[in-house]
Amino acid sequence: MNSLDARTVPADPRSQQRLQENGFSYRVVDMADADAAVAFARAAQRGFLEDDPSDAELAQLRSTWADRRNIGVYEAELVGRPAAAALPVGTVNSWVAEMTVPGGTIPMWAISMVTVAATHRRRGIARGLLEGELRAAASAGVPLAGLTVTEATIYGRYGFGPAIPVSRVGFDTRRAGWSAPAAPGRLEYVDNDRLAADLAAVHTRARGLRTGQIDGWDRRWLGLSSIGPDGAVKDRSARGVRYLDADGELRGAMAYGLKPLPGGFGSTLTVRHLAAETDEAQRALWGHAANHDLVERVEADLRPADDPIVHLVTDQRAVDFAVHDHGWLRILDLPAALRARRCGGPADVVLRVTDPYGFADGTWRVRADASGEVSAEPADAGAAITLGVAELSTAYAGGVTLSRLAAAGRVSGDPGAIAELDRALRTDPAPFLGIWY
Repeated sequence: MNSLDARTVPADPRSQQRLQENGFSYRVVDMADADAAVAFARAAQRGFLEDDPSDAELAQLRSTWADRRNIGVYEAELVGRPAAAALPVGTVNSWVAEMTVPGGTIPMWAISMVTVAATHRRRGIARGLLEGELRAAASAGVPLAGLTVTEATIYGRYGFGPAIPVSRVGFDTRRAGWSAPAAPGRLEYVDNDRLAADLAAVHTRARGLRTGQIDGWDRRWLGLSSIGPDGAVKDRSARGVRYLDADGELRGAMAYGLKPLPGGFGSTLTVRHLAAETDEAQRALWGHAANHDLVERVEADLRPADDPIVHLVTDQRAVDFAVHDHGWLRILDLPAALRARRCGGPADVVLRVTDPYGFADGTWRVRADASGEVSAEPADAGAAITLGVAELSTAYAGGVTLSRLAAAGRVSGDPGAIAELDRALRTDPAPFLGIWY
């Protein structure tokens, strides 16, 4: 586990100066200061169109965010006034997470809670926040930044790329049918508290199996299990099952909800989260959803781009399967980012990478040997591939090929060199990130 604590990294001085020139104060927020913490939480919730948090929710948010670096942007003339008047007009928080990559993990500057008040749009706040996060991460020696996004058009300008796609799945159970063999273990219902613990346990053990996963936290599992900050179940339709293998070991868990369909007794089953350590656990949990009595439709999001569901049903055409962006990455230290992961084959190519912020800019010779070890060094030779840092970041996890980006006009160069680097970077199974952060 990475030992760097993001809370030790001060507010970025360049963003501080730029925002000050625009009439704002940009600073680290102390979660131990009750008034400042409550104001930060209220502003962040407002930014995501959430209800004003209750006292119990505020306590839970403060507990979660106490382990993160929290930055607020304030109207300069309101600084020092009571918290009710001094809600930040911009928020972000971050921490150093360990992201799984082929052969190990890499420290990643995880960015979350990016909001700008609707009353203060187009005044440089988002730019100050995001540039400040990138410079803070780079100054701390973190080679990669990442986030999950609600608005996909914002982050490419800062060098992020949609590196970890996921799928959205839906099917009519009667039409789809079921053709998978039975798993040898057993399913059992669990209460919501047990479900949260099981989701956490399975995720922790399974996340190393796919590139792109990061560790979770208590509030994430409680929320997926529909447990509110007061410990009560918020949604009475929320259910949970777990899968135990033939030896009685926990190998999978699924949180889901049920919503009645109009005009009959059928329901839609929505998978809130499915965590599986083994193929048989995944098969059993999907089977529970697809074969559930009185369930006419199953829906799920944040599933792997190569989820086997289309091969588990009788009629593949009954499955609506749409791949979309989810995990966005941004390379900051190119040699360190490539050294952290193993490659699937040899490669020796020269890249010209453009980075308007300078972090990864340059001409680099990237070499991967037959054992998968990777190196990247500055090069004087002519580049065989030219691309932006957002495109390289998109391809970094191995889920989006450079060839595909070249077909879209986003990467240029020698097709043979592009194919060579594609083979080295590609991962199987596909990268996956099963949670929001």
